[in-house]
Amino acid sequence: MAARAEILSPAGDMEKLKLALLYGADAVYMAGKSFGMRAAAGNFNNEELKNAVSLCHQKDIRAYITCNIIPGEDDLKLLPQFLEYLQEIGADAVIITDLGVLSLAKRYAPRLPVHISTQAGIMNSETANMLSDLGASRVILARELALDSIASIRAKTPKSLEIE
Repeated sequence: MAARAEILSPAGDMEKLKLALLYGADAVYMAGKSFGMRAAAGNFNNEELKNAVSLCHQKDIRAYITCNIIPGEDDLKLLPQFLEYLQEIGADAVIITDLGVLSLAKRYAPRLPVHISTQAGIMNSETANMLSDLGASRVILARELALDSIASIRAKTPKSLEIE
């Protein structure tokens, strides 16, 4: 039996989060004030992230936090604390793009599942398998892929690796 599709909605601020919960999202993704690619979105400060994750869990909704920047050296100094915080507040996963951030996530938040962002441009099973081997629990494939390519990738990757 095929897995049920997850309805995943963006939540750029608390108002959008509440709308996603109201209209049936199974999961939401949101960003903190730092480390997210969508700087123009409202985003959440740390206390708001904690409250948002709590609200999601009260409604039995998964909360994924984006940490999908390509970090510079200065960002690397601040990322461990942020990743630890995401694990502490019970985020259901962190969505990343950069391999260095993946390494930091596995070191500083080892119980926090890691999803690899579509921004990583995953177009083949070799890349998906490598990311799985490095600890990713889900890969979000490149938007450009046709259904037959997605099926081919699925057939050549571990069933434990979620593909979005």
